[in-house]
Amino acid sequence: MRWENLATGSEHSRADAALFGAEAVTTRTFDTPEFRGITFHEIRARSIVNRVPGASRMPFEWTVNPYRGCTHACVYCFARKSHGYLDLDTGLGFDSQIVVKVNAPELVRRRLASPRWQGEHIAMGTNVDCYQRAEGRYRLMPGILAALRDHANPFSLLTKGTLILRDLELLRQAAEVTDVGISVSVGFTDEGLWRTVEPGTPAPERRLEVVRTLAAHGIGCGVLMAPVIPFLSDGPDQLRATVRAVAAAGATSVTPLVLHLRPGAREWFMSWLGRHHPYLVRRYERLYAEGAYAPKWYQRRITRQVHDLAREYRIGPADAGMPRRVRTPGPTGAPVSGPVQLSLL
Repeated sequence: MRWENLATGSEHSRADAALFGAEAVTTRTFDTPEFRGITFHEIRARSIVNRVPGASRMPFEWTVNPYRGCTHACVYCFARKSHGYLDLDTGLGFDSQIVVKVNAPELVRRRLASPRWQGEHIAMGTNVDCYQRAEGRYRLMPGILAALRDHANPFSLLTKGTLILRDLELLRQAAEVTDVGISVSVGFTDEGLWRTVEPGTPAPERRLEVVRTLAAHGIGCGVLMAPVIPFLSDGPDQLRATVRAVAAAGATSVTPLVLHLRPGAREWFMSWLGRHHPYLVRRYERLYAEGAYAPKWYQRRITRQVHDLAREYRIGPADAGMPRRVRTPGPTGAPVSGPVQLSLL
């Protein structure tokens, strides 16, 4: 395995300077099959703890996102539009041009130590996955989690990545001193659909194994059942199979969220749909004719079905779009509550 560190005066570095300003450190490519065709732009960010805009529907105020772009390559990912802010392509560019904020851990620690910081809850995994494959190389999350633990700062984490288990001990230590909420995203268990719509992610069963492992170590974990994809993963038998698998994994909650298609993601998803399921294009155009979100009646129907199944399988369903507290054991076995991250994927 070899990283290619391109020279400062190279064409890539000049492009980086134009895109990211003076914070650009270098551009690297990885020559192993896992990262072939992917470019990493390492930058030194000015800040990392960011306030969520007041108009946002998110049930949290502060976020940390050490990466931009994501090799999970989920065709529906709403964060695709953010790549356009850097004049990068929101399609293949989002999947293959990854911005890495290499100084993220030190920025988090500095912010938490500031007298002006009031210990507010921090949500992670709200834009792109903190545990995408690049994290195995850059190891930013251990430093971030250690800073949150050392300052007893409450946080939540949403991921599709199995790499979170590498940091199991840090998560356990943090849960002893503060509120910690963890959710794993599993929208469906259909492996054929997974291979085409989420090609860079671990298989759904591997993600559910993360839930099992966390539960076995006394760390409660919810499942964000997102996205439920209209006409592809929303059949009664499909919903039942997914909720049944979530229950068997020992999840503390299941929260369904229907696919939404914001600009950037909408174009990429519809292109994918036209190639793989052309007979559905007109149905999607009608369902999403009013904007990014499916009609309320459809969302309510899916939520009702999943909640009914959750009761049947004895899972405590969380209300979609609202923070929820989960119970995780503290250092003496006493429960410690923590908010589950409810990112709209």
